[in-house]
Amino acid sequence: MKILVINTGSSSIKYQLFDMPEGTVMASGLVERIGESNSVLTHKYFKDEAYTHRIEQAITDHKEGLNLVVNLLCDSTHGVLQDTSEIKGVGHRVVHGGETFQQPTLIDEPVIAAIEANIPLAPLHNPANLTGIEVARSIFSVPQVAIFDTAFHQSIPPYAYHYALPHELYETYRIRRYGFHGTSHMFVAKAAAQFLGRPKDELNFITIHLGNGASIAAIQNGQSVDTSMGMTPLEGIIMGTRSGDIDPAIHSYLAKQTGKSIQEIDTLLNKQSGLKGICGSNDMRDILVQREEGNALAKLAVEMYSYRIKKYIGAYFAVLGKVDSLIFTAGIGQNSKEIRSEVCQGLKGLGIEIDSDKNANRSDSPQAIQTTDSPVKILVIPTNEELEIAEETLEVIST
Repeated sequence: MKILVINTGSSSIKYQLFDMPEGTVMASGLVERIGESNSVLTHKYFKDEAYTHRIEQAITDHKEGLNLVVNLLCDSTHGVLQDTSEIKGVGHRVVHGGETFQQPTLIDEPVIAAIEANIPLAPLHNPANLTGIEVARSIFSVPQVAIFDTAFHQSIPPYAYHYALPHELYETYRIRRYGFHGTSHMFVAKAAAQFLGRPKDELNFITIHLGNGASIAAIQNGQSVDTSMGMTPLEGIIMGTRSGDIDPAIHSYLAKQTGKSIQEIDTLLNKQSGLKGICGSNDMRDILVQREEGNALAKLAVEMYSYRIKKYIGAYFAVLGKVDSLIFTAGIGQNSKEIRSEVCQGLKGLGIEIDSDKNANRSDSPQAIQTTDSPVKILVIPTNEELEIAEETLEVIST
């Protein structure tokens, strides 16, 4: 069964076409700079080998962009389908489901209205996700499913998701911890259980998603019980351009001292802070090179980054009581042996001992990198959020 996965941004469309249930990628691509004169569509398709086709032209809106994608998927030269009737379902990544959605959901008018109602919680993301849904529904007459980044974390208990604010603020404005990257945390937890050969509902994990955006989750018996991101993706560990946890009073202090508006401070914390704010770069690969060259701020950035992750690991050990595995994933988590090593350094007392030779091995498959006598397994598992969306879409439309 052919499942199309769509992730719509404000000026972009990411897509992958899967042959399910095998999970084979038939085509994938990215439409960028929608609404500009220099729009680009990069289309990859897989036949006997992988091919790439690139289109550079003005793409007025998302509907034009998605129509171009559909035409390429069915194109006699660059396509992999005879026609769109082969697509039996469409899965959409939606950033924020609020408290409304705890599971992947078949899209209908009430679901669209509920996603709209959650726009105040994700004003930059949900409108773009809705655009993708509306455009796809105008093109495909097949079941479409919304998969929410926040849904996996809806199992977090009230004492972990509430903030110590007047309770009426929660009741009126739904101010609470929601968490993000849920699709990734769920995928690697399932993959880890399969790798270990045990049911996921019998295992406790600390999953560490380290990309430009980064978050950590405590997973108990297969369910999320805490996560580092909060009401927004700003809370938690240090990220590429986000500050992560800071003293909340810094907002008012900056406003008084600099005269900046709340919006300007929000931009500073989300787009000019984190690794970029510390040392001028948000690319960990560049930062590690600069550290080797003696750059003191790059060294500080790596130390701060690793230290904050280590603190969350300790906290989630206390939450879970017993941890079967520590799981690294996403761009930095999967590819940076230096960060994995520094995060795990000094954690022998928690039963975490990394094997330096195994850690140096780079693989696109799940691997264990702990020492033979480490009580806690240390796994490196590539995430695949698109495949998780395709699997959940297939499950919904098959019931």
